[in-house]
Amino acid sequence: MNFKFQTGWIMVLFLLLGNRISFSQVQADEVIEQILESVTRDLSEEHDYSELNELLDFYRKNPLNINHASREQLQELQFISPLQINTILQHRVENGMFLDPLELQSLQGFDSQTIRWLLYFVNIDPRVQSDAPSLKNLLAKGDHDLMIRFGQVLEGQSGFSSSVGATGPEYLGSALRVFTRYRYNYANSVSASLNMEKDAGEQFFSGKGNSGFDFYSGNISFRRPGLLRKLVIGDYALKFGQGLIMWSGSGFGKGAGLNTMAKQGSGLRPYSSVNEALFLRGASGTFNYKKFSLTPFLSGKKFDAALSESDQGISSMGLSGLHRTKTELGNKNRASQLVYGANIQYTGKDLNIGLTAYHTRFSLPFAPASSLYQQYNFRGNALSNAGIYYNYTYRNSYIFGEAAHSMNSGFAFINGLMSSLSSQVSLVVLYRNYAKDYHSFFNQSVSEASDAVNEQGFYSGLAIKLNPRWELFTYSDLFRFPWLKFRVDAPSAGYELLAQISYSPNKKFKLTSRFKQQVRQENSDELNDDAGLEIINKQNYRMEMIYRINDNFSLRNRAELVQFHKAPAKAEFGFLNYQDIIYDPLSSKFSGNIRFGIFDTASFNSRIYAYENDVLYAYSVPAYQGSGLRCYINGRYKIFRGLDIWLRYALINYAGQQTAGSSADLISGNQRSDFKFQLRYQF
Repeated sequence: MNFKFQTGWIMVLFLLLGNRISFSQVQADEVIEQILESVTRDLSEEHDYSELNELLDFYRKNPLNINHASREQLQELQFISPLQINTILQHRVENGMFLDPLELQSLQGFDSQTIRWLLYFVNIDPRVQSDAPSLKNLLAKGDHDLMIRFGQVLEGQSGFSSSVGATGPEYLGSALRVFTRYRYNYANSVSASLNMEKDAGEQFFSGKGNSGFDFYSGNISFRRPGLLRKLVIGDYALKFGQGLIMWSGSGFGKGAGLNTMAKQGSGLRPYSSVNEALFLRGASGTFNYKKFSLTPFLSGKKFDAALSESDQGISSMGLSGLHRTKTELGNKNRASQLVYGANIQYTGKDLNIGLTAYHTRFSLPFAPASSLYQQYNFRGNALSNAGIYYNYTYRNSYIFGEAAHSMNSGFAFINGLMSSLSSQVSLVVLYRNYAKDYHSFFNQSVSEASDAVNEQGFYSGLAIKLNPRWELFTYSDLFRFPWLKFRVDAPSAGYELLAQISYSPNKKFKLTSRFKQQVRQENSDELNDDAGLEIINKQNYRMEMIYRINDNFSLRNRAELVQFHKAPAKAEFGFLNYQDIIYDPLSSKFSGNIRFGIFDTASFNSRIYAYENDVLYAYSVPAYQGSGLRCYINGRYKIFRGLDIWLRYALINYAGQQTAGSSADLISGNQRSDFKFQLRYQF
């Protein structure tokens, strides 16, 4: 089936059924997508967005009562700043309860975008006192949510077939992806979670996969006011301070906004993501006494590891969670990790201070390679960490920071200021200094590199509400790396600039323009060892328009241009343009959306990432690389109350190519298509 026939079939189906089936994206799901794009500076397939996606969707269906929501609950939304949270809490004390959520518009420091987002996740309904969580109530009044998802690349990939001279296919399992998810919730106080996943190429009830799914994750959690405020048994995440010492689960740094620059640790949370590495497994609880809280934690789990050539230690941890080949299966659960420690926090009216300390022990020692840039990497099988964090609110300013130390090695520091200079202007400044020998396996603080280590930097950002229609956001980040890095054989430096302006003349139309420049240093492409470092200059230009035609139809279009230049080579360019058609009726059993895109990029260096709408709780952020066309269609149908199905079909067609993909994912032909089916039952 060629590309023209497939896209033509999709268009005909859309036009014929347009009056009966709405292939649309509901507005709340659009808001979640916009929030995801705001909390991270670059959407990419390397990040895990499922945890935040699920959390926001939970509060979309179970809105927070703005008159009773705690600071911690508001922090979980992530897109509102500490100053905005303080303003909400202070308004309740000084002026009483909100009578209408639209009163948020009168509060200082709230821009129109944040208010629009917040209105999807809060309400002012009277608090409903739930019955005590007795066994009878847990069985009779709990909410159950079961979801099953199947997906597969429709074309044959080389890894699933035997090559000449090979004893069998490289991938030991089938191409089918399977995910099953179960959630139980009682009055947001008692919950249970179970995730089961099998990736494409992994065995399923066969071979080494005879236990069924390749990955299992689950927990039981309890949350109520009182001495024992939280308890999680099973898989959980801990988020404290600014993420320097303990931040498991998803984490984001520099984003297209100021609100996420000061991390807001939510402490203990049950783990719900399908990421197979970023979690703790065991038990943890939070105990409250007046203004103090104590969170002890214990975790023990196995993890994927590649051993050194001498098999004397771990050369690297496996983070992908893929177990498709003999090598990947050989590294699966090869080592184990024991973590135990505690956090104690004081929470005052304006001042919060916390201390975190823990010890990590591995069943095998770490023995990284002997490359010069790896000289300060962690070695051994035991590590102790300790740190202190703080935040202080003074009038319209919020001061925050954290200091951390990995025992017998380096220190790391981060300090910042967030200030609402006026009702129209907000400012953030942040300084960070991470030693080259600072070690932490749960480190997700703000950084230019993937880990907060071997880095010094100064960030400054400014948000200006020029008038009710125009908003400007800009930041600059200067950074340097005192020691060597991968593919950087000398100390290096760089900077990043971003400027974004939005124009919203009314609620139906929004136009956004963005410019971003990243300058850094890297080894020369020449084989000469004395060639030194070369400057890489990457610039992105983006224009996006969202237009709501009427109560049913809206359009979204984005054009993005990237220029990549590594001197002395010539600059290369990449281009992406896509059009979304959204039909959003007030009430319908059908919903979904459709996208058509065209792209042209010179190489991997000029690739462009773009968020794609997917089935519920799933996400797709592919790299548009090469030249061709991209289209996808999502559909959702409510069979009856509590039972929904989702369908997604995506196709990419490359111009002038004989193959698609690479290595074991290589496809003979110039197109790649993917299909997903999802069933959800709530009872």
